[in-house]
Amino acid sequence: MKIKTPGLTILLVVTFTAVYTLVSAQPRIEAKAKRIHERIFTVDSHADTPMNLFDPAFDVTKDNSATLKRSKVDFPRMVKGGLDGIFFAVFEGQGARTAEGNAKAKKSALATFDSIHSVVERHRDLAGIALTPEQGYQLVKQGRRAVFIGVENGYPIGNDLANVKLFYDLGARYITLCHTKNNDICSSSTDTNNTTGLTPFGRKVVVEMNRLGIMVDISHVSDASFYDVLKLTKKPVIASHSCARALDDNPRNLTDEMLKALAKNGGVAQMCILSAYVKKSDPNPARDSAMAAVRLRWHNFQDLRGAERDSSRADWYRVDEKYPQPLATVRDVCDHIDHMVKVAGIDHVGIGTDFDGGGGVIGCNDVSEMGNITLELVKRGYNERQLRKIWGGNLMRVLKEVEKVE
Repeated sequence: MKIKTPGLTILLVVTFTAVYTLVSAQPRIEAKAKRIHERIFTVDSHADTPMNLFDPAFDVTKDNSATLKRSKVDFPRMVKGGLDGIFFAVFEGQGARTAEGNAKAKKSALATFDSIHSVVERHRDLAGIALTPEQGYQLVKQGRRAVFIGVENGYPIGNDLANVKLFYDLGARYITLCHTKNNDICSSSTDTNNTTGLTPFGRKVVVEMNRLGIMVDISHVSDASFYDVLKLTKKPVIASHSCARALDDNPRNLTDEMLKALAKNGGVAQMCILSAYVKKSDPNPARDSAMAAVRLRWHNFQDLRGAERDSSRADWYRVDEKYPQPLATVRDVCDHIDHMVKVAGIDHVGIGTDFDGGGGVIGCNDVSEMGNITLELVKRGYNERQLRKIWGGNLMRVLKEVEKVE
């Protein structure tokens, strides 16, 4: 005897219909995301790619993914990932706060500026230096990549305010006030003594950046420094590569109160995709111990140049490969974007990957996969107007406002 189960039949039909609808909709969603990503002006506000320019094995005009597996950015992969513009960071790790240390940092920073200008000049058919949003848009219309410049860590400024103007003249359009340690400008979020905020000299630096038209970047700064900057600045500020502390309780990330204050300032928080700032990983004592040993061996990477810098990075990479850290995903990244949009508003969120400085997640591990972030956001209901703001519109608005001379 057969038992009729109409309820089960209905359930199976409903389930099949839902699955079929989802599967059939996927190609349409992917096509929509691709169209949007191709139409909008896309900018990554932070990449440490200039460090690779000193490596003879690196060629920014070729896809380096097979030859230099840790490299994340080059012009061919920017094209593949639909990335129109990028801020190349002139990065300097924090060293001794002495006249000699400041001089070394400035010399190194100038060499990095020179390397950026040289490589772009040699390949004018592929890219150009952009100093303004309009120049960036024009380069894209010409089929070229727009290369903006930022300075990560104000350490090379030393105690000489004239260096702010020097870096501006060389193309810097933002300066990250500090890095992982305190400097003569402000206290860092990850230093042991991080409650002092802006120094008297740091206040002069912020005022000078406002005057010249350089965006003040508060990524890496301590909470005290963050609020000091917002009290002082007359222009909107940015966080070139930071996440939401509510989703990952890391001092490098921004609290909801900080996100709201940044929005009130008119600034923008650029979502970072360095996995450790996106999602907490399980404890790994062996990795932590090995990494600590490398830091000790290389004096916390202070004042390293040339061969020493290359050797220290090789040591770090060996440990990272021996004790791999589970990566966050594009979904995790978009969870942060959702949260930041909810707290700060759609006009105050952007994307700064930190590629070549540790950035990379599953689904967006290099610049060729940038479209996957757009795809995930489209799946979540973001429209073209909103994506245009997140992918560069908000950042370009701030740059345009900051460059106005009053």
